[in-house]
Amino acid sequence: MTKRILSLFLLFALLLSFSACTTVVIKESRKNKNTEQSTRAEELPATAALTNAEVVTSPGEEIVTAEDTKPAAQVSPDFKIGLICLHDEIISVDDYVFIKAINEVKALLGLTDGQVVIKRNIPESNECYDAARDLAESGCKVIFADSFGHEDYMIRAAREYPEVQFCSYSGYKAHTEKQPNYHNAYARIYEGRFLTGVAAGLKLNEMIASGTIAPEQAVLGYAGAFPYAEVISDYTAFFLGARSVCPSATMKVSFAASWFDQAREQEAATTLINAGCVLISQHSASGGAPRACAQYGVPNVSYAVDTAADYPNTALITTGMDWAPYFEMIIKLTDEGKGAEIPYDWAGGIAEGAVKTGGLNDAVAAKNTRSELDACIELIKSGKLKVFDTGSFTVNGETLTSYLADVDYDNYFTGETEAIRDGYFHECEYRSAPYFDITIDGIQWINNPY
Repeated sequence: MTKRILSLFLLFALLLSFSACTTVVIKESRKNKNTEQSTRAEELPATAALTNAEVVTSPGEEIVTAEDTKPAAQVSPDFKIGLICLHDEIISVDDYVFIKAINEVKALLGLTDGQVVIKRNIPESNECYDAARDLAESGCKVIFADSFGHEDYMIRAAREYPEVQFCSYSGYKAHTEKQPNYHNAYARIYEGRFLTGVAAGLKLNEMIASGTIAPEQAVLGYAGAFPYAEVISDYTAFFLGARSVCPSATMKVSFAASWFDQAREQEAATTLINAGCVLISQHSASGGAPRACAQYGVPNVSYAVDTAADYPNTALITTGMDWAPYFEMIIKLTDEGKGAEIPYDWAGGIAEGAVKTGGLNDAVAAKNTRSELDACIELIKSGKLKVFDTGSFTVNGETLTSYLADVDYDNYFTGETEAIRDGYFHECEYRSAPYFDITIDGIQWINNPY
């Protein structure tokens, strides 16, 4: 009971506090997150998930309640959406982000409590299929599942309920299955990683200019989960962002062999610091890496949560996904009878509001970081800046002009899709889930979980 009360307190705090070498090719063979993610509520950092804006009031300004601003319903009164979550918003930052987004859209579109049905703690097993069937039978017109391992069960349900739209996060079979009412979704989070990399590179430049480190000591560290495309794409984007402003930067990667384990991620970050890394970023959303950085006085770039309140002397910036744009789209299209127009593969980014940065800590960040990031954001939105521009990296000293990516997944991890054209690697364009799985020059693994 005590832990549950503590967890509820942490969530309440979340809701109140934040606005916002050789070529190594590892093919994606991702484990179910259900068996890897910690379920200890006390491991969640006491910080806020990434969001959009802060509420600011002036002296004498009238406080407007949610009830006063509740919009008129914008969808049919009989419309219902179902959300299947691997865990819940108390113990999982990932699930918190999805639940927060659907509740925001619920308020935006004037949906009632009965029109949004959330099923929590649904494992990546036949229980997902049962949950999807139950939601369909209860009248849900569109159903979203928030974990990779839910995909096969969602496809099975989609075949049985062709009048219902089924959507899965981070899956990769929609474009090959061609089931008309089944869809995949991801976010171009590599754009956010690139931006936080720019902030990290500017910090490295400041450290070099002050004499704190020499140019050759500008070594970044990245605490990853597993060596899958999802992680490789993200850490490469982060590195390329840093290298774009700090040419001497290099990076070391340590894998925690877990998607969410505070102790392992803290150990991975500590290992990187002991290996000479002077600034650390991370893939998973626990507080392990930020805690290690605070202990050693090393700047940290976090993921999904703003850690500045807990670690004001080391927290630099964070990035994360916002699923409200996607939920709004699938609700409106389905309610209008246009569910078939939901893309097979949707990957929103900075331009769509699906990827955001936040928590820039001016006490730690280098001068002019905010203006530099604003300029980069505009370049990304305009398409003038391509994160995986092949002119910005090499592999074994050579510029890549061709690469067959494993987009159409099979059991043999066969690369069948040319991913490089027009001078850049087309990540998340041929399917929404990442498939950039190349280790480029300047990045070194210091361990391998396999």
